[in-house]
Amino acid sequence: MKLLHTADWHIGKELGAFSLLAEQKYAYEQILNIAIAEQVDGIIIAGDLYDRAIAPLEAVEALEGMLRDLNLTHGLPIYAVSGNHDGATRLGAGHEWREQTGLHLNTTLANAFEPIETSDAQIFLLPFIDPIDARAYYQMEPEEALDYQTIEAVMAKIVPELEAKFAQNKAHILVTHFNVTGTGNEDYEFTSETNSRVGGLKGVPAGVFNGFDYVALGHIHLRQASPNDTMQYAGSPVKFNTKEAQSEKGVYILDITANELQTTWHPLKINKDLIVVKGTYAELIDPDFYQQYARGGANWFSIAVQDVPSSRNARGELNAIYGDVIEVNYTLQSTSVQSETEQKIIADEISPEEIVASFYHDVTQQAFNAEQQGIVVDIFTAINKAKEN
Repeated sequence: MKLLHTADWHIGKELGAFSLLAEQKYAYEQILNIAIAEQVDGIIIAGDLYDRAIAPLEAVEALEGMLRDLNLTHGLPIYAVSGNHDGATRLGAGHEWREQTGLHLNTTLANAFEPIETSDAQIFLLPFIDPIDARAYYQMEPEEALDYQTIEAVMAKIVPELEAKFAQNKAHILVTHFNVTGTGNEDYEFTSETNSRVGGLKGVPAGVFNGFDYVALGHIHLRQASPNDTMQYAGSPVKFNTKEAQSEKGVYILDITANELQTTWHPLKINKDLIVVKGTYAELIDPDFYQQYARGGANWFSIAVQDVPSSRNARGELNAIYGDVIEVNYTLQSTSVQSETEQKIIADEISPEEIVASFYHDVTQQAFNAEQQGIVVDIFTAINKAKEN
């Protein structure tokens, strides 16, 4: 049995002020071609199919077209889960009839406990959830709920129930969407999608999933962050920020035989690249410097100006030279003036819960206790769910 493992499509995402839809479609065509060439038996999409809970119509039409093409035109089963960027309720609508065509898209904890059965494997689909989702599913009383405030504690309860469904003589595959930490990625420099509290949750230790033969992960956009060889991030198929500019994008082919399970990395080509350029203003506007790059819309550029520009219209001149400039950053002596994009990345790295906890500590000189922490987490979870509706 062969499966293609991809994740984090983020259909509808923008790079600065630019739509990524053309690049996402270009990546999709390659994914389809790899699936056909490898004669895979199914496609794994490990969460964040959309970039936002309420996706724009253009994004919905694009994703629906891709899923329809894979599933109906080419007859490929799809094994997918919702991620933290997806609106789980909307994404899960119509799952009953979609499953009749082999499009398995799970968005709820309740449906995670029944695996998809194939002749060679059991495929478990565990979507991104908050601890409050698990506490509601298990109908926990307040006292018991205090022991399940973190995603690590919740997983320690969920995973044994998944393992109880294991059938002998089959491979056990988990598709999920969390920040899973292990010996392979502890020193990894995470991007804005990969900080220690991505999606407002701390990391899940890789050892929690040791019972599975393979864990197809989504959430972190770079495969280098994979905890180990049997728990891997496929990463995103498209570059989404400057910290991913030097990374190779691709997909994994998972080959399951009677004796072993192997994965092979298949890189994807980039149609319109994201290029980071740095230099003094004089260097950046020097033809000998900028003519080394394909410009005029051929690539996106993030530009770091390492001195005080000599022009009052530096941004306009850089736009005219380089074309599609997503951001311009200025380094003035020892002070870094950050772009709006970078400021948003920094803001995203601090969860709302951490901001409230920090404020509480500053005012009271005390840290949250477990009950207070749980209340704050529940409030922000409820706010996020309300946004989906």
